[in-house]
Amino acid sequence: QVQLVESGGGLVQAGGSLRLSCASSGFTFSSYAMGWFRQGPGKEREFVTAITGSGGITDYVDYVKGRFTISRDNAQNTVYLQMNSVKPEDTAVYYCARKMGAYTFINHRDLSKYDYWGQGTQVTVSS
Repeated sequence: QVQLVESGGGLVQAGGSLRLSCASSGFTFSSYAMGWFRQGPGKEREFVTAITGSGGITDYVDYVKGRFTISRDNAQNTVYLQMNSVKPEDTAVYYCARKMGAYTFINHRDLSKYDYWGQGTQVTVSS
């Protein structure tokens, strides 16, 4: 069955860096776009970034552009989120998710277009 397992979260000081990983199994990883989402305290889950199956196209929400980088290693079935220059407002549970449907990137910012989710990893940024 499809499994997504995030790791790499933790406590980091503002201005620091963190790298999240999402190990995937149970499907042909390179055929699917993957996304990272986050849910801050008292907030709804929101889109952060996504990447196509080949890794050739990425998209970021404006407030992480230039600070966060999504990448993937299709040989290792893993997607990464490199977080640099983190801010207290980046504090959230971060989730990776598989985009519904192989070889499609349409509506990749829409949470409802993702069919499998990891359990999440907590990122806390101290000021």
